[in-house]
Amino acid sequence: MKKILAVIALSVTLLRSYADEGMWLPLLLGQQVYNDMVKRGLKLKPEQLYSINKASIKDAIIIFGNGCTGEIVSKQGLIFTNHHCGYAAIAAASSVEHNYLRDGFYAKSFQEEIPAQGLTAQFLLKIEDVTKEVETALNGLSGADRLKKQADVIATINARYSDSTQSIEARVSPLFKNNQFLVFVYQRYKDIRLVGTPPESVGKYGGDTDNWEWPRHTGDFSVFRVYMNKEGKAADYSPNNVPLKPKYSLPVSIKGIKDGDYAMIYGYPGGTNRYETSYGVKLSTDINNPSLVALRDVRLKAMFEEMKKDPAIKLQLASSYAGIANYWKFFDGETKQLLKYDVYGQKKKAEDAFQKWANGKPEYQNVMSDWGKVYADWLPYAKERMYLNEGILGSPLAAFASSLMQVERVLNMQGSKPDDVKKAMDDANARRKTFLADENKVSDQKIMAATAEMFYTDIDKSQHPIGFYENIKTTYGDLKDPATFKKMAADVFNTTMIFNDAKWDQFVKVPTASALQNDPAYAYATAFVKNYTGKYLPKFQDFTTKNNELGRLYLKGIMEMDPVKAKKMYPDATFTMRVSFGNVKSYTPRDATKFDYVCTMKGVMEKYVPGDYEFDLPQHYRDLVAKKDYGQYIDKSRNDLVVTFITTNDITGGNSGSPVMDAYGNLIGLAFDGNYEALSHKMAFDKDLNRTICVDVRYVLWCIDKLGGASNIVSELNLVKQ
Repeated sequence: MKKILAVIALSVTLLRSYADEGMWLPLLLGQQVYNDMVKRGLKLKPEQLYSINKASIKDAIIIFGNGCTGEIVSKQGLIFTNHHCGYAAIAAASSVEHNYLRDGFYAKSFQEEIPAQGLTAQFLLKIEDVTKEVETALNGLSGADRLKKQADVIATINARYSDSTQSIEARVSPLFKNNQFLVFVYQRYKDIRLVGTPPESVGKYGGDTDNWEWPRHTGDFSVFRVYMNKEGKAADYSPNNVPLKPKYSLPVSIKGIKDGDYAMIYGYPGGTNRYETSYGVKLSTDINNPSLVALRDVRLKAMFEEMKKDPAIKLQLASSYAGIANYWKFFDGETKQLLKYDVYGQKKKAEDAFQKWANGKPEYQNVMSDWGKVYADWLPYAKERMYLNEGILGSPLAAFASSLMQVERVLNMQGSKPDDVKKAMDDANARRKTFLADENKVSDQKIMAATAEMFYTDIDKSQHPIGFYENIKTTYGDLKDPATFKKMAADVFNTTMIFNDAKWDQFVKVPTASALQNDPAYAYATAFVKNYTGKYLPKFQDFTTKNNELGRLYLKGIMEMDPVKAKKMYPDATFTMRVSFGNVKSYTPRDATKFDYVCTMKGVMEKYVPGDYEFDLPQHYRDLVAKKDYGQYIDKSRNDLVVTFITTNDITGGNSGSPVMDAYGNLIGLAFDGNYEALSHKMAFDKDLNRTICVDVRYVLWCIDKLGGASNIVSELNLVKQ
């Protein structure tokens, strides 16, 4: 098994049509992958891509925040990432008086940079293979016993490689469905500061209308900086800290690009499931995705109605709205593409071939039939789980109220001490303050009413919380009338102690389980949560355990069945550092339509609509465009400013903010999106239509320099002009 995995990690398909597929581990590129990268145009040596002993590109790539990628672009710790990656920090730094989301912001000195509380940057120190250690500990185990032991072993390894005194953290990542294990060791920096951001009208130009679409004209970038203490170590924020001196920073090229140029992307793709089964595809297309899309649609509409009315509300809800909207459109597109290209049928064909091979082999012959039973057992309850998580708990009030179950547990726990209760109440009190700061009651009340009604209408009556809807009918009226649910939600919002400081303070002073249980918001949320945890959570846990075990066996069998195919396999994304390679490339998504590989300022202005929520532009921006004041950032071949471009690279969520580099490792852009025609990419890569959408670094620099007047930032960079 270990030999097979080593071959997989060191190999890449030699079939030209598949050359762009794959998110490869930089530690294990191997000669074959490297040779293929060179054939595509790479001019760097292997040790320039990844090295432990010498500075290399991997040292400039960071985990930005909790789910994005960033890159170091100066010798003073300057970070480029996406605007949507820095969005929450920008919103938190903003106020109605100093609205950096709306107006943009650029620090003209270190002193003007704004601390981004809670934001961190993680640098990868090294990767080591610990497969042998894990497999030895798991020998002979399967199912839940194997997973429990695996978690214990991984925790032990993580602790061994970590050092809290040096801000060093280790995380073992299971690969190939728990058939291989690598430990990734990081150093976390906690003093991150906002340096610059374009106005939202630039950073989110096109809004939800253009999201996941090409052509695209979004200036999706923001600028931050990493700080260290004067001893050169990672430290919490202090005004005495100094800019980080990084091991490596990326040169920035303003030479420009052309169709066919080599493109390489480093980053932290969050998750794919390319080895999903036909059962999983069907669950997604039939239940999970449509449920998520329908429920998020309701939430977004309720929020958007209020955001349009007041700039303060827009600022308050901006980050939450953006996060909900992004994957609302993604999962809608994913479903359409999975169905359009019959990914279910493709998976089924592969599984039939596996079954034919597995017959007569005890370890594998029952995998597919057992898998069918596992999915059949869970399928009746899958929709209920989605409606709880994306619907009922999509109400911020309900989500916060449900978190108070921790308080109820402490209050009801035999032998709980006063200190235990105080700790639970202090935590609840702190979280309430955060909740209230972010809460918009008008939109939330609409969300609660709508999602409660949808749960009643769409979920099998046998799965409803016992007596819940009967009580609503008795108290508020006909369950077929939307007004009934509006009355219910209004009553909850008007009478809960969560919004009443006097009632809340009294509860904090004398907390009792009965007082909490009688609160209408708590009663509402926990009716659904306790219904799920008591009846359906054990079923989901059983489904997950068996699904994981069968997935491990299936992939292990696939690699044994066809060693040649095994050489063309790569591990699913696991939010660990990966590199993908391809080319800048135009494409033809449908008959009689060909998309160019770049978008320019001409296209930006063609979309411009004065006063529009998504396509408005600042006056200063338009003045610069009218004068064609593009400076050194102009594309001379087009006599225009290139705004975005596309490549054939393989990325997914988590790659947001990833550096797009040329053949020499120079930064040419920032990856920020995929195209709608290939949104099946989490489960199935489309070798013909897949494209990565990138903001051109020349547009980034024009926004910083010309639009923002922050030439001080540009002066930090190592610009490559020829």
